[in-house]
Parts: sequence; structure tokens; C-alpha cells
Amino acid sequence: MPTILVTMNRIKEVLKDKGIKQIWLSNKLGKSYNMVNCYVQNRHQPSIKCLYEIAEILNINAKALLIDRKINK
Repeated sequence: MPTILVTMNRIKEVLKDKGIKQIWLSNKLGKSYNMVNCYVQNRHQPSIKCLYEIAEILNINAKALLIDRKINK
């Protein structure tokens, strides 16, 4: 069965917009490059605590890192 990746965060876009490399973010977070790359590629999602740490490092609101998903019922 194929793996379906769902975009849950905007970390990749924010890093690109700010001209910041994943290796820099991984050093600032104290996490491995591989873990940060998983966040960026939406293979894993950071914890809420980590999401706020990323937002603080990038000097943005944590909401800016999230994809707005409206569910129509």
C-alpha cells in the first residue's frame, strides 16, 4: 500500500522565504538534520512544544507554520 504524505506544516515554505537552511535550524533546535528534514518534508510532525520552539527561532507566530484545514460537514 503506498504511503500518502499529507502536508500539515509550512516549515519548508517559511525556511525558503527566509533563506534559511535546514542544517541551521537543526543546530538551533538541537535536533538532528534528519529529524528536521522529516518535519520539513512532512514525514513526521513536530510536537506542539517543538513547533513553538521553531516559531520562536524563526521569529514568527506558530500559527504561520500550520496549514489551515477547514472541514466542511
